[in-house]
Amino acid sequence: MSVDRPRPLVAGNWKMNGLKSSGEILSALQTSYTPGLKAKVELVVCPPATLVHSFAVASVGSRIAIGAQDCHAKESGAYTGDLSAEMLADAGATYVLAGHSERRQYHKEKDADVCAKAMAAHRAGLTAIVCVGETREEREAGKTIAVVRKQLRGSIPVDSNSHNLVVAYEPVWAIGTGLTPTAADVAEVHAAIRDELKRLVGKADHAKVRILYGGSVKPSNAAELMAVENVNGALVGGASLVAADFLAIAGAYLG
Repeated sequence: MSVDRPRPLVAGNWKMNGLKSSGEILSALQTSYTPGLKAKVELVVCPPATLVHSFAVASVGSRIAIGAQDCHAKESGAYTGDLSAEMLADAGATYVLAGHSERRQYHKEKDADVCAKAMAAHRAGLTAIVCVGETREEREAGKTIAVVRKQLRGSIPVDSNSHNLVVAYEPVWAIGTGLTPTAADVAEVHAAIRDELKRLVGKADHAKVRILYGGSVKPSNAAELMAVENVNGALVGGASLVAADFLAIAGAYLG
């Protein structure tokens, strides 16, 4: 695979959904994650924290990676209800989301908070999926590129490289709404992200950092979105809770 087109990654963010019985979805993914698909695209499932360990155990040998949806910046301490990156790694996670728009919106996380969490992920040996994206108001004001570049500068740790960092662009106004930007819009933002990564990660490694698109990704639009330059996969919300839909999105890379 060329340097300019790193191996795609399709990650499922289950958000606050999933019980023990939801292991059936993981089993269905394992059954249908064929050798041909494995060779083309990497799958990551990010269930709620209650399921990380059992999913990690169940996924051994399947090459489906398990991620977490958030972590605390500290390794340990008096932070009731929080989980450190080390705890998540100990549970079997290999990825963790940092700065998802819902964390930024509902928990008021700033870029510095996201950066601290991504640093914690690196400390624990996890790959951080750092999320950035603009609101509808910011897009309508023509601030999309400026907002995304600012978020990247404030959210990506200095020790980042193509092994411990994935970037996910998720326009806030498209998440869960059924709305998606045009392919041209996505291409413009992803090109700006790639350009910013030259400064943040370095010219030697920036082209290998995977940039995912997230925001109402579904089987019907996956092929068009995944074909856009600098789109190296997807961060999938609701559709990742349906094994057939999630696999269909990944299957866009089969051509």
